[in-house]
Amino acid sequence: MVSPVIQLENFQFRWPLAQQDCLDIDSLVVMPGEHVFLHGPSGSGKSTLLGILGGVHIPQTGAVTILGQQLNLLKGTARDRFRADHIGFLFQQFNLIPYLSVLENVLLPCRFSQYRRNNIKGDMAQEAHRLLKALDIHADLWLRPVTALSVGQQQRVAAARALIGKPEIIIADEPTSSLDAQRQRAFLDLLMQECATASATLMFVSHDQRLAASFDRKVALDEINRVSRQT
Repeated sequence: MVSPVIQLENFQFRWPLAQQDCLDIDSLVVMPGEHVFLHGPSGSGKSTLLGILGGVHIPQTGAVTILGQQLNLLKGTARDRFRADHIGFLFQQFNLIPYLSVLENVLLPCRFSQYRRNNIKGDMAQEAHRLLKALDIHADLWLRPVTALSVGQQQRVAAARALIGKPEIIIADEPTSSLDAQRQRAFLDLLMQECATASATLMFVSHDQRLAASFDRKVALDEINRVSRQT
């Protein structure tokens, strides 16, 4: 039997000094290779949930099991290592390093993770070149500072950085919010194609439900979060 990639069980998360929980979820299960569209209104806890999936935040109660590893039982350094090895993050603001080149930004995860370096057959730079080409970043841009690129180009560089080394899970937090509809569609097609090539599970957060039709499953956070149902 195939085991879930993501399994959340009866967990609650509350920010320090807050008077009530932010998230209270009975169950969420994601299988290998699934492309899941997670949506909900602003402030509903979508980004917080992604942080929990990546081991950035730890719930006060319950279990967060990723790739068979219960993250909330690991110490901080072990969670950091697990995240670097197995999870590619694509942030809304991209979080690229401004003083590094395009190529250096893409290769950054491989500097921190031997596991992801080992997943690359052949030269790391060649794999970065392949991803950049697939994501329509011309070779003339690869050695330029990432700040010289347009917003759309920076977004695709961030996607290449998330994908390099074939992490099992890609977590994308509102990555298309700054793009028009045509560029959204093109970017999403490229991202999903690359996830499929790497057999990666994709957790994609957006408030724009026009994008949901491309995904295997749609999850409404306010329907699974008991805090939302109580307010």
